Amino acid sequence: MRRVGHLGTLDPFAAGLLVVVVGRATRLAQYAGGWTKGYEGTLRLGATTSTDDLTGEVTATSEAWRALDADSINTAFARFVGETMQRPPAFSAVKVGGVRAYQRARRGEVVEPVERPVAVDAFAPTAIALPDVRFRAEVSAGTYVRGLARDVGAALECGAHLVALTRTRVGPFALRDAKAPGEVTAADLRDAAVLLADLPRRDLTEAERGAVAHGRPIEGSGQGDAGRVALFANGQLLAVAETVGDVLKPQVVLADA
Repeated sequence: MRRVGHLGTLDPFAAGLLVVVVGRATRLAQYAGGWTKGYEGTLRLGATTSTDDLTGEVTATSEAWRALDADSINTAFARFVGETMQRPPAFSAVKVGGVRAYQRARRGEVVEPVERPVAVDAFAPTAIALPDVRFRAEVSAGTYVRGLARDVGAALECGAHLVALTRTRVGPFALRDAKAPGEVTAADLRDAAVLLADLPRRDLTEAERGAVAHGRPIEGSGQGDAGRVALFANGQLLAVAETVGDVLKPQVVLADA
């Protein structure tokens, strides 16, 4: 395939699920970019690092973790569940003053990315063997799990960093159903329509199919303010359209005219 994309990479030390899109499906990645992601990981209490994970330099240490119990640790995790503000790590791809934060950090600059809203649906310990705490998390796109590890350490006043991370889910895709890179065959490819599972669906007539295939708008037929709509013809995904007034205007057309 000449066109290959993804729905979000992993940090180099992490493992787990990577959703790859190929061919024309690369044009649909934008519609799945907001999917919730699931993780299992381990954080280590008692030390902070420059990257908020095990790849960075240790910036501070503390023995305060020795006095912690399970209740205090569970309470600290629970503080970050829900809609919250998170400061991205200094070593991250967010831009600060028009430059990637990690580029500034690698030059030795002090980098403090601006906090931004994230959603944490689940974040809880699964095993505690101090100073290490295993956990599971379900987070919105754009949430840094190593940022959560850092913030738990701050809440417990002993510091923490991420030492292991596995992505277990991306939207409807689960790690248990994944294939190793060397094992993927054409038979493993999923229908591109799954990337639009969250959008309302509209089945087209033959006349509408011809118009949409040429990029022309069609009547909305009561779609109202539905926003984006997945358009199908003969059971096959044809395009994604945007509701504009009383019409559906094709944004991405996948089929040939």
